Amino acid sequence: MKRARLAEADGVRNPIRPHPPFPGVEHQLSRRRLFIRHTPPTAPGAEPAVFIHGLGGSAQNWTDLADALSDRLAADAIDLPGFGHSAPAPRVTVPLLAQDVAAWIMESGRAPVHLAGHSLGGAVAVYLAATRPNLVRTLTLISPAMPFANPRRSHQSRFVPMLALPRMAWFAERAMRSRTPEQVVDDIILGTWEDPTVIHPQRRREAIAEARRRLAVPWNSRAYIQTYRGLMASFFQAFVPGTHSLWRLARTIECPTLVVWGKQDKVIDVRQAPPTALAIPDSRLLILDRTGHVAMMERWQAVARAMTAMLDEYRDALEPTDSAMSVM
Repeated sequence: MKRARLAEADGVRNPIRPHPPFPGVEHQLSRRRLFIRHTPPTAPGAEPAVFIHGLGGSAQNWTDLADALSDRLAADAIDLPGFGHSAPAPRVTVPLLAQDVAAWIMESGRAPVHLAGHSLGGAVAVYLAATRPNLVRTLTLISPAMPFANPRRSHQSRFVPMLALPRMAWFAERAMRSRTPEQVVDDIILGTWEDPTVIHPQRRREAIAEARRRLAVPWNSRAYIQTYRGLMASFFQAFVPGTHSLWRLARTIECPTLVVWGKQDKVIDVRQAPPTALAIPDSRLLILDRTGHVAMMERWQAVARAMTAMLDEYRDALEPTDSAMSVM
């Protein structure tokens, strides 16, 4: 593990105003249909990237970061099954979600890609990078949901016992019907942002529009609870000998990796950051002050600078090989 470098501020695009969420298309894959938002590159030579959102999020969460990196990356942001515009899956686990992402990478013909994942998406990205290394060039993990046993490492741990309740989705749906989209969004922002006052008004309006649409679909609560249970299964599995523990898999990741964490993360404690970075052989760690759980939204400029520095390292490492091949 080493400390992450930051590229110069003027080496990263800094859009004057927030770009609206990039348009997306629903794609029929061999496994299922997934909605993908594509960020068009703004410079020649941009390399393929895939971004995976966290639990309860969507592809929209990556808009600012994807825009800032569009001169280097042509990013596809995926709506995981049951979130954003993607229909739910009959069964959800971290390995199955990784298979969905792998299906898009292969069937879109864009492999290998620069892979980024946030929270739940970070756990999926760890699994994918470890089990399908041929699909991944570099890996960026933003507050990844790596398993932990201490319930004090997350404010959400108190909700875990509720997963055992029968008809939990019915109770959750009933509770959600009493809340407005504005209330839903404000609660999410309070729980994930370090300073909710810095969110751009346009981003809040977009989040409210997405919450209004999500509240209208019949699978909203069921998909959330099903995916939460699938994530918790990966936590329990991590402490069972002989299984595909995410910690064991992290130690096998070969590609350059950037680990980013918010110092004030209330969802997954920042104390998870050093063990995560230490587990991955070629890792860089960036801990951001005045940042909560969604660094790619709160501090997208800093994350873009750290990713740019890693991309430069990756390309510099490839140059001798490329030169040798051209001589041959």
